[in-house]
Amino acid sequence: MKFPKTVPVQEIAEKINATLIGKKDNQAKGINEIHHVEEGDITFVDVKKYFNKSLKSAATIIILNEKVSAPKGKTLLLCDDPFSAYNTIVQTYRPFRPLRTAIDASAKIDPSSVIEPNAVIGPEVVIGKNCHIQANVTIAEHTIIGDDVTIQSGAIIGTEAFYYKRSPEGFTKWRSGGRVIIQDGVDVGPGCTINKGVSSDTIIGAGTKMDAQVHIGHDVVVGERCLLAGQVGIGGNTTVGNDVIMYGQVGVAQNLNIENGVVILAKSGVSKNLKAGKTYFGYPAAEARMAYKELAALRHLPEFLSDYYK
Repeated sequence: MKFPKTVPVQEIAEKINATLIGKKDNQAKGINEIHHVEEGDITFVDVKKYFNKSLKSAATIIILNEKVSAPKGKTLLLCDDPFSAYNTIVQTYRPFRPLRTAIDASAKIDPSSVIEPNAVIGPEVVIGKNCHIQANVTIAEHTIIGDDVTIQSGAIIGTEAFYYKRSPEGFTKWRSGGRVIIQDGVDVGPGCTINKGVSSDTIIGAGTKMDAQVHIGHDVVVGERCLLAGQVGIGGNTTVGNDVIMYGQVGVAQNLNIENGVVILAKSGVSKNLKAGKTYFGYPAAEARMAYKELAALRHLPEFLSDYYK
């Protein structure tokens, strides 16, 4: 998530009541979780074993809860609860804006696009040329849609990330400061749901086609010309390459990398990274040829064990 303009780190420190360590004149350009930080970003860490990763990341400003030495050029913000501080910053610069009308006045929609009745379009949404937004679609705040995109009825774009901080008191919701970006020529099927990023972007690449009831988790990047059949689900922060095909009811876990040209057969469950250009099947998904051999062998197991049970 980028701020509308740079914010002095001193201002951030005052807002979250933090002690400033290191460079005192840095300017914050945005805020991001550790997977997506860039130079100028704020990030946070509240578990000691991840301190080193955060301090060595591209982030310029790190919120943490234990005093350490600041790397050269970086600013550390010391406070008791880095998660709450991080959440406060996101809520400050991306405040909740309830809809008062079906199409928010700040939305930018090209006149060539068709918006059917009962579509809901939130604040700061951008819709490009020759798009078709069918009835009863919801497009939430800060979603960017390219040209020649079709979104079928019942789809919900830009839902809040399923992202919580666990504590003894329960689960604290993380305010999603990211966006959804749908590139040119994408088709989104009926009843699909696409989460916005936690603090970066969920991206659907150009020419990708999605069947009904596909779910895309937060911060997922789907490449170009992919086909996602009905009831596919992709967990948060996973990257899918170009020309990938996922058949019906495929489930993909979070934080994975699916390389270019992969084919995943129906009802498979993906729990590990998948290599380019191969076909996978089963749970956990394995190369299809090997998975079928294993199933064939399993069918013969009773014969092999028949003497043992006599």
